[in-house]
Amino acid sequence: MILPEVRDPRLVTERRGGTLSDEHNHLLALWAAKCAEHVLPLFEAERPDDPRPREALAAVRAWVRGELAMMRTRAAGGQAMGAARDLRGAARFAAYAAGQAAVVAHVPEHDLGAAAYAIKAVVAAAPEGQQEPARLAENRWQRDRLPDAVRDLVLQDQARRNDICWRVFDV
Repeated sequence: MILPEVRDPRLVTERRGGTLSDEHNHLLALWAAKCAEHVLPLFEAERPDDPRPREALAAVRAWVRGELAMMRTRAAGGQAMGAARDLRGAARFAAYAAGQAAVVAHVPEHDLGAAAYAIKAVVAAAPEGQQEPARLAENRWQRDRLPDAVRDLVLQDQARRNDICWRVFDV
């Protein structure tokens, strides 16, 4: 479970009673897609013929451009997560990261799901004894790509939800 019991209105879109603008929701979605795409090779190495996670990332980018409806984007996210069902380890987490990135179109708070699963994928793929350096490096990589307009919001949310996101964030 990566969603809190009490929602932060800053991460709920204006149309649903929160304060998050469409522009900032799009920035969160694109950042989540970058996080997931960074680890996608871990999935594709195990399932090179399964396009669902990559299609989910294409869907969320199309949604940001206004070319795909939210419901179709959310469905693509579900398909990506379905690709993870019978997998374990890094490949499974990478597919979940892509699925979470796509569903940011529906629930912006899934941005941290994409980031957290990407970190879990990197840690699972790391050689024995290198998991912690891998976790820290992935955190830095992700933070270096955070758009300035949502940086503080994401970092505050990571601190707030780190416990329910497997304590993967460096807070």
